[in-house]
Amino acid sequence: MSWRQVILLSSFLAVVLLCMLQEGTSASVGSRQAAGDQAAQEGMKQKIFMQESDASNFLKRRGKRSPKSQVEVNAENRQKLRDDELRREYYEEQRNEFENFVEEQRDEQEERTREAVEQWRQWHYDGLYPPYLYNRHHV
Repeated sequence: MSWRQVILLSSFLAVVLLCMLQEGTSASVGSRQAAGDQAAQEGMKQKIFMQESDASNFLKRRGKRSPKSQVEVNAENRQKLRDDELRREYYEEQRNEFENFVEEQRDEQEERTREAVEQWRQWHYDGLYPPYLYNRHHV
């Protein structure tokens, strides 16, 4: 057998097997269950698709160039105001966090500077004068 005959024979057997399996599953479904499935499919179609009159009314309600109704304008304005408020709150929170971070950094820097100055004073103090501002040694 050549390889063409083998491929042709295997594909023919696969087609026959698939046809038999398809007939077997369709025959195994009872008439009551098949009727129930069709009713379920009709119910799904009604949920997905609307009547033609409803669809035409929906499309006639407002065209592309016609002005928006006041209800639509109000809904859009409410949504814009809500988005603006959320954006404002977000940026305010970010600004507060950054200000707190900067304040903490500044406090830490001031503390390090104060400690360094205090160590310098202790190192250079000769014990003759009290360590007041006006008695500092100028180096």
